[in-house]
Amino acid sequence: MPAATVTELLDGVAEGRRAAVSRAITLVESTTSRHREQARELLSALAQPARPAVRVGISGVPGVGKSTFIEALGTRLTAAGHRVGVLAVDPSSVRTGGSVLGDKTRMARLSADPAAFIRPSPSAGTLGGVARATVQAMAVLEAAAYDVVLVETVGVGQSEVTVAGMVDTFLFLTLARTGDQLQGIKKGILEIADVIAVNKADGDREQEARAAARELAGALRLVRGKDEWAPPVVTVSALTDVGVDDLWERVLAHREHLGDDGLTAKRARQQLDFTWALVRDELDQRLRHSPGVRAIREEVSATVLAGDLPATVAADRLLAAYDGDA
Repeated sequence: MPAATVTELLDGVAEGRRAAVSRAITLVESTTSRHREQARELLSALAQPARPAVRVGISGVPGVGKSTFIEALGTRLTAAGHRVGVLAVDPSSVRTGGSVLGDKTRMARLSADPAAFIRPSPSAGTLGGVARATVQAMAVLEAAAYDVVLVETVGVGQSEVTVAGMVDTFLFLTLARTGDQLQGIKKGILEIADVIAVNKADGDREQEARAAARELAGALRLVRGKDEWAPPVVTVSALTDVGVDDLWERVLAHREHLGDDGLTAKRARQQLDFTWALVRDELDQRLRHSPGVRAIREEVSATVLAGDLPATVAADRLLAAYDGDA
């Protein structure tokens, strides 16, 4: 992509043109060396918004209704005059790199909203890929004047912690009627959640949802102790659009609790963490493309598979081959 095209992308992003935003995110997601250089040029030249967008990470147990909730929240926000960007981190195949990428079909109403932008973001099986692609995609959306950015995680394991480390507020959705809802929620999630919502609190499930919320609130007091911020636990029904406004007010209350100085400090720490994530990601790419490593990769792999070479020795040989490139 020539420099003139990068300039055109910058102009298009500044004007909020959807096609330009989409192409810019495709560029920053690319792993090819040429595109990574162009992405750095693009990102360094992006205009900074006068006020940072509200960045919210959203995760939840399987079947909790994340997409339904995001659509309900997103349409309310756009109706109130906001521009909403949604980055849906999809589960990618470690073997093929493929991903489901079905969020536009699950959020049909929001995806048709001119004030919203939905982008499925394949993780390519690596948390480093999630961090690099998602953080840079958020920067593109902010430069395109999207003032609310929602990041949906796949809801499995370490990805929640990764996403929580790149947003202002981390929202965890859960369900009542799971029988072991507390046992099914890892302690680590309760430690990083800023707001918790029990979804599908409608019809005959409303009372169960309220009981689950009380149980979770009690668990939080044990896990979090006397933190400055006491994460609220609320009930919501994304399907019937009940409690969505209240939940958004809790998100804004958390942002207000951070304050301008707290938000600036939090984002600065996130940028430092992201710096090291970029370093690790770049080193991984260089290792994969190292001539020295390529020369011995098959031999080392074969001897490890045959049981003739311990993994520690194999790793040392590969690193020595990489160091030999210099």
